[in-house]
Amino acid sequence: MLEFSLLNTLTSDAAFLRITPDRQQHFQYESVSLHCDGTADSTRITGTRNTEEFIPLCDIKRTSKGSSCKIERIYPADSGEYWCETGGGERSNRVNITVADGSVILESPVLPVMEGESVTLSCRNKTTSTNLSADFFKDGHLIMESSSAETTIQNVSKSDEGLYKCSISGGGESPESWLAVRVNKHPAIPSSPGEDSPSDDSDSSHLLILCGAVTIFFMALVLLLVGLLYIKKHRACGEDAADDSDSLTYTVVFTKPRKAKDEEDDSFQPIYSALAMNETPQALQHGLY
Repeated sequence: MLEFSLLNTLTSDAAFLRITPDRQQHFQYESVSLHCDGTADSTRITGTRNTEEFIPLCDIKRTSKGSSCKIERIYPADSGEYWCETGGGERSNRVNITVADGSVILESPVLPVMEGESVTLSCRNKTTSTNLSADFFKDGHLIMESSSAETTIQNVSKSDEGLYKCSISGGGESPESWLAVRVNKHPAIPSSPGEDSPSDDSDSSHLLILCGAVTIFFMALVLLLVGLLYIKKHRACGEDAADDSDSLTYTVVFTKPRKAKDEEDDSFQPIYSALAMNETPQALQHGLY
């Protein structure tokens, strides 16, 4: 029985290898399919066993999206590292398959788990489908005793990487498989109780924009009203000034000769008349005489 770790070094974005069923360990005589997705070029599936490359014996089918290889009956000798390789020599990610000749396997993901996510490990018995109690080990140390034959690791981190296996009392022990964890380069920053979440920030921004628009509208309305009042007042002042100019009164002084007691001295007697601008010419003549 071969034991190995899972590698996920991508050397080409053109092809991607996945396995069905999606687990690292498989029972002997099971059917396993390998899929090379993402390339329409001539692609082959290659494996290594004890540092020697080999081509698996399987029925290869090609489609417009890639190719697949189905191994009808898998054996411990098929354990190894597999990858897809294009005609140009480009290689996909690498995955490992372990074929157990015993009755217990550990079900763990083929691809690395993203940091911060959760992963469930299950201990499976080939002959019994009912849930059994199982013990889980990491790097040879007992980490969990489960009555449901599975355990979940919450919020996975790099410290959870390692070799895992399980055992069922009276059923046997599984091979070891490597659990890989991929570091999240852009982790989500959890908001503390005193901080606003991104959705709260978005709502606050929308509220600020709305308040600004309402404020600008009312300021424009106030300026419009002030302008109308100013124009109205200016017109009223103009009309008052016109009324005042119409009612101006002028004083006209005329002199009329008169004879004094002493006839030798002639003098003039002043005659006063008030002239209003709104008086008619008849009134003016009456005032003169």
